[in-house]
Amino acid sequence: MNDNKMREILVEKVTVNIGVGAPGDKLEQAKTLITRLADGRTPVETYARRRDPVFKLRKGLPIGAKITLRGEDAKAFLEKAIIAKRKLLKLSNFDKQGNFAFGIHEYIDFPGAKYDPAIAMFGFDVCVSLSRKGRRVTLRKLRPAGIGARQRITRDEAIEFAKSAFSVRVE
Repeated sequence: MNDNKMREILVEKVTVNIGVGAPGDKLEQAKTLITRLADGRTPVETYARRRDPVFKLRKGLPIGAKITLRGEDAKAFLEKAIIAKRKLLKLSNFDKQGNFAFGIHEYIDFPGAKYDPAIAMFGFDVCVSLSRKGRRVTLRKLRPAGIGARQRITRDEAIEFAKSAFSVRVE
């Protein structure tokens, strides 16, 4: 294990997303569900980016909800979500930049979530962004800079991090 603090991989954020596809009661139910799963956090609506007459969508129509978690809340939520996936992820869940995402088919699989007849059966997506210290220099407004290749997270490093930090099996 490397003792360099700058090489340590961190969970930057966890984004929880429910796509409904249409505004109305289903969207309100999804917002209620995502609020319960994230311990009372307020969800943000997501909007259609383009017009699609087949699905009766027009640009700007609210079609989903999401919540972004950071810090200890993100780690706690991620541990529960990985338990819901039975600690098994696919190789295709990881991208080249070292992030990973997976879906949970039914919210009742999530630990601590009980079935509510007032809420329809929904699934949700969990997207995890990993980073190392020093990434902020690429995001800052004044004098942004690039980061070196050694500081970027590769797919293999992300897989090893998931295995060691969350006891995940990757197949």
